[in-house]
Amino acid sequence: MKLYAHPFSSYSQKVLIALYENALAFEYHNLESPTVKAELVSLWPLQRFPVLVDNGHTLLESSTIIEYLQQWHPGPSTLVPAEEAGIEVHMLDRLFDNYVMTPMQKVVLDRLRPAAERDSYGVAQAREILNKIYPWLDEHLRGRHWAAGETFTLADCAAAPSLFYADWAHEIPPACAQLRAYRARLLGHPSVVRVVDEARPYRHYFPLGAPDRD
Repeated sequence: MKLYAHPFSSYSQKVLIALYENALAFEYHNLESPTVKAELVSLWPLQRFPVLVDNGHTLLESSTIIEYLQQWHPGPSTLVPAEEAGIEVHMLDRLFDNYVMTPMQKVVLDRLRPAAERDSYGVAQAREILNKIYPWLDEHLRGRHWAAGETFTLADCAAAPSLFYADWAHEIPPACAQLRAYRARLLGHPSVVRVVDEARPYRHYFPLGAPDRD
């Protein structure tokens, strides 16, 4: 398997967590390399990542890649459970991607624009989404160790990078104690620790200034 990804990319980290969780062997094609970037263009003209290439298949989108891994490269951790339990995992995966990761990226990427082209209205909307999803997640996590219960799943693969960076961009308030504790548990989980450590050399890329607390 070949994974085209960047260590500092949130969606790359989501897939890397899944790969590390099940100790799967793969070739890491780091997009810091201009040669790797050129290869990515030939695979996917939108140049979005991660992209997984395996056995003649080119897989796009992080959730799809993780489901593919479970079906064709199963390991000891079942990241997408079957039947009803899997429905909640899928729902939470989409919630973390759409309502934590996406607004976080809006706040971050806006800072990379020229000052005259920044979207203050869009950033305010993104921050409001985070203001609403944080309390919802805080309540959802009551009595749970991981997002969908006692087992680490696809939902946690999505939650780890989204909450990691979202807290940098729009801090989780102290009132959301359960959500803050969950984020801390994620950052102590071995597969997550690994992706965070691999991304440390690239923290200068974070335009809002990476805090020292993580």
